[in-house]
Amino acid sequence: QVQLQESGPGLVKPSQTLSLTCTVSGGSITTSYYYWSWIRQPPGKGLEWVGAIAYEGSDYYSPSLKSRTSISRDTSKNQLSLQLSSVTPEDTAVYYCARSEDYGLGSRYDYWGQGTQVTVSS
Repeated sequence: QVQLQESGPGLVKPSQTLSLTCTVSGGSITTSYYYWSWIRQPPGKGLEWVGAIAYEGSDYYSPSLKSRTSISRDTSKNQLSLQLSSVTPEDTAVYYCARSEDYGLGSRYDYWGQGTQVTVSS
């Protein structure tokens, strides 16, 4: 059973960088052919795919967030990380990590973390 657990600060100030970590257990993030995504849901809105990192390390980003987003991984710790720079209150959302066999919101995600609330406010 694969488990994903997000962690990071729940409050970030405007213009700062949001940093989250997803720790994966029960399976390796290097296992072919899985993609590990960050997905968020702002209050009262639908899910938004932020980006993903593939089993071999390639990264993919939402065009609307690409300029501010970086996704990396630490294979020794079986973790993936998200950094979103220059945040504004519009980046307030519940952030999830999830696994799929492709990337993008249209993919079928079989495992999800419980999500972590991030609020951008001064």
